[in-house]
Amino acid sequence: MKVLKIHGGKELEGKVKISGAKNSAVALLPATILCDDTVTLHNVPDISDVDALVDILNYLGAKVDNYEEESYRIDTKQMQNREIIEEMSNKLRASYYFMGALLGKYKKAVVSYPGGCSIGSRPIDLHLKGFESLGAKIEYEENNIIISAEELKGSNIYLDFASVGATINIMFAAVKAEGTTIIDNPAKEPHIVDVANFLNSCGADIRGAGTDSIKINGVKELKNTCTYSIVPDQIEAGTFMLAAIASKGDLLIKNCITKHLEPLTAKIVEIGGNVEDNGDSIRVWYSKRPNKANIKTLPYPGFPTDLQPQMGVVLATANGTSIINESIWESRFQYTAELNKMGANITAQGKTAIFEGVDELFGAPVYSTDLRAGAALIVAGVSANGVTEVYNLGHIDRGYENIEEKFRKIGANIKRVNE
Repeated sequence: MKVLKIHGGKELEGKVKISGAKNSAVALLPATILCDDTVTLHNVPDISDVDALVDILNYLGAKVDNYEEESYRIDTKQMQNREIIEEMSNKLRASYYFMGALLGKYKKAVVSYPGGCSIGSRPIDLHLKGFESLGAKIEYEENNIIISAEELKGSNIYLDFASVGATINIMFAAVKAEGTTIIDNPAKEPHIVDVANFLNSCGADIRGAGTDSIKINGVKELKNTCTYSIVPDQIEAGTFMLAAIASKGDLLIKNCITKHLEPLTAKIVEIGGNVEDNGDSIRVWYSKRPNKANIKTLPYPGFPTDLQPQMGVVLATANGTSIINESIWESRFQYTAELNKMGANITAQGKTAIFEGVDELFGAPVYSTDLRAGAALIVAGVSANGVTEVYNLGHIDRGYENIEEKFRKIGANIKRVNE
């Protein structure tokens, strides 16, 4: 079993280069199915979720060539529409994107229920309602969802909740549908815009991504040979921004889109941190003990749920009592029990957690309960006095590329060891 052993108490200093966005990559790889020619993707992060999706593409008959670091060439000309078996789909949540992609291309998809982090109820009913609005029929057979349509026709679809997954899956199913589809109340996250930009570069006609309404004019085919570079990962960038404050450090975070980081930047400034926005890089540095803060996670452009645990680490040693309300995932506070092992004073109940700021954290053995919790525990371990051991690294490797190496380069004493 691999464990991250961290000798804490180091002030992080230096430069960090941000990788391609995990949340974009896991949507764009299934999206390549919709294209009838070769697609080249650049800035693809080296993470286990990408590996799992590549395995599914290979299983479907695509030719996937990781021809250089962070670059993939995907040829879907020989693909076949096959059932995505449970063994493959339960490795990651993003396997559900094959529903929309296969439906959009073949008018049929057979997919097992998706896996992913245990951070609460994550129903796919909005995805399925969207498919039905486009003319698909939904059937259930043991662990499989069977989605089929004689033809897909554009429709007006209102999402009860601005779901990222449903927005993307409906875009996939609608891109080749007959007529026009309008998605009202869609998700607006940067990776929604990235997916639309990718599909448009392949010949789709999608307008309004990132706004309150997305309009998709169906096209007969996506045939252009397409080359596309994935946007930088704003969650990875935000993780290092918060690591700078938690460790009393000074970091220059390179290859990021600072516009995507504005909700976090505002909070860092509010608690007394320092931020210098350089457009494609951002400098964050510590100058005094953080102030208390109240935070509520919201869909973009609100404060991101995926940065809530990392912010929780900062608030654990802030001056005073802070409150976080988690409005997206009801089980997102599992990490607080681990921080309490390190000396934090956090009371979590339901979707609310109260952080009574303590002077410092201390090293302890802790367990990553999900992807972002794992990143938060690394930030805590780097900042704490003493030795921290982080277990369950599989969660972390799903979404962060070479995380310990990046932390080492900015001064952390962190090593992956066998135990």
